[in-house]
Amino acid sequence: MSIKTERAGRLILEIVSELLMSEVTDPALTDVTVVDVTVDREIEYAEVYVHSMEDRKVVMAGLERASGFLRHELAVRTRFRKTPVLRFYWDDTLDRGERIEELLQKLHTSPDAETPAKEPNDDDDPGLG
Repeated sequence: MSIKTERAGRLILEIVSELLMSEVTDPALTDVTVVDVTVDREIEYAEVYVHSMEDRKVVMAGLERASGFLRHELAVRTRFRKTPVLRFYWDDTLDRGERIEELLQKLHTSPDAETPAKEPNDDDDPGLG
């Protein structure tokens, strides 16, 4: 990625995040976080990666409804020759991370780990008598 496309991606991330927090009124989009934005070399397309605790399908449908408004506002607030088309993608990195944490917790609390080892005492030794 070039410096120009990285800068464009950061700018789009900031603007779209701000718009979602302050100007988009769709209740499905109240808790959406823009995680990352990547743009192609010509800055014609922007891949916007989002995450939310809300239902994935509801959020993605809300973003599709708001995409025209978001793109228009992006055009007003930037100086791109051509305003990029926004493509929204669900970022499941956080979900995968949580799943890994759960699996690690299960390893630490496996049935073998739950029962402490019995310490030997004199009563257990059949040789003493």
